[in-house]
Amino acid sequence: MIEAEVGRASAVTAYQRSGPTVLRILLGGQLRRLRESKHITRSEAGEAIRASDSKISRLELGRVAFKERDVSDLLTLYGVIDEDERALFTSLGRQANKPGWWHKYSDIMPSWFELYVGLEEAASLVRTYEVQFVPGLLQTEDYAREVALLGHPNVSSTEIARRVELRMARQERLRAEDGLRIWAIIDEAVLRRPLGGSGVMRAQLGHLADMSSLPNVTFQVVPFDRGGHAAAGGPFTILRFSEPDLPDVVYLEQLSSALYLDDRDDVDGYMAVMDRLCVDAASSADTMKMLHGIIKET
Repeated sequence: MIEAEVGRASAVTAYQRSGPTVLRILLGGQLRRLRESKHITRSEAGEAIRASDSKISRLELGRVAFKERDVSDLLTLYGVIDEDERALFTSLGRQANKPGWWHKYSDIMPSWFELYVGLEEAASLVRTYEVQFVPGLLQTEDYAREVALLGHPNVSSTEIARRVELRMARQERLRAEDGLRIWAIIDEAVLRRPLGGSGVMRAQLGHLADMSSLPNVTFQVVPFDRGGHAAAGGPFTILRFSEPDLPDVVYLEQLSSALYLDDRDDVDGYMAVMDRLCVDAASSADTMKMLHGIIKET
């Protein structure tokens, strides 16, 4: 019992280095494991904090903020009585409720995308497949502006500028000391769709070539001549984290919402598709040859 409590406390201490989105998910996972170890139902846990079982579900998934009183009552219900350990959980809950750097853009971000930005900030590896646009992490400012205008044609120029600023801020981790790794696979149509005119596209293609030289960036293209391929369902992104207790997450963006999948079977299915795409796509070297050839044509 003592060893289990020490291990749990050590894990909580390690989590304190993570961002708020991941902290909420990790804290929720810890509380879920404590609840299940005591064979307590979500309904019973909900009664302890004067809430519904759906509220417990949202807490355990890290989808909502943690009230200190709720964390304290749940710990009591789950038999966590050591004051030092309780203090660690309480401290973790406070840190999980702190806004991330992206919070200042919350007025232009729907909540479903704000969650993605928080996960991306904490991820160690992003694997993504795109069929229409260059992935956001690899876009130039001018290209990002054209994408923003397509999605939000009726907003002010100030809001468009802030959307582009947010996208550029997300890219900073690619050049950080512990740089985020990205493995991007795109359909050839992305390179040939003249978004913003030839000047914008030429600069964007050159930027892709430059970014591909970074050790933490892998870039591949699925050529037209490969015919059909595994990702018939459309674009998707898989996020992986260095924290061992945080599962991979599949992100599926829709027109006005998004799906986040972390069930092991779902993730494994998308991972298998991504692995097949890596084989079907042109190699990184052949992709660079194709990219430079299209730049000459642009």
